[in-house]
Amino acid sequence: MSGHSKWATIKHKKGALDAKRGRIFTKLIKEITVAARSGGGDPAANARLRKAISDAKSENMPNDTIDKAVKRGTGELEGATIEEITYEGYGPNGVAVMIEAATDNKNRTVAELRHMFSKNGGNLGESGCVAWMFSKKGVIILEKAAKAEDDLMDIVLNAGGDDLKDDGEYWEILTSPDDFEAVLEAVKGAGLTPESAEVRLVPQNYIKLEGKDSSQMAKLMDQLDDHDDVQKVASNADFDLDAADAS
Repeated sequence: MSGHSKWATIKHKKGALDAKRGRIFTKLIKEITVAARSGGGDPAANARLRKAISDAKSENMPNDTIDKAVKRGTGELEGATIEEITYEGYGPNGVAVMIEAATDNKNRTVAELRHMFSKNGGNLGESGCVAWMFSKKGVIILEKAAKAEDDLMDIVLNAGGDDLKDDGEYWEILTSPDDFEAVLEAVKGAGLTPESAEVRLVPQNYIKLEGKDSSQMAKLMDQLDDHDDVQKVASNADFDLDAADAS
């Protein structure tokens, strides 16, 4: 498997390890809290909260924990104020990196992220330095064997999806953020189970990394993904993960 474009797919395979370290619950609780604060505590009227709760249940989070996170978001329970913040930077060889974070201490978070970048051949940048290279898209990943291309294309387009891409071992379905839920429901309605499904930042194009740059980028992405405050990471780096792991 190669290419950072598959990072969202790879992340779900790391999920079991993250759960053992307690990080996946931390990230999900923050997302539920922020979603409830920004859009209200009723999942039926808040698509972001609905998705966050669905993700939490898929990880077997207790209902009581979910309810408390929602109530902290709506102000019914006291708790630390969680702020959403986007960080931008450059990885090895100048590749672009976007980080969506949720934190109760911005000074701590930025210091820790800056350290991760600097020790892996990159640096944090100013706001707006790389954001123009990305657009927000719904991304649904399916195993290649799940459905024939023509049949899947019909499902995607009829539900309002934008595109279907061949990504090697996987199909990658792209949607607008507004059409994401409808396309996801159509995919599930056809009896298909996505490997991953989320609204995230997608780069306009990719930059190929090799050798030391590839290894450093893999380490940076792992460290960012494991950070409690980091909710999502996007990059335009394309690298061979197997080669990076071996170096």
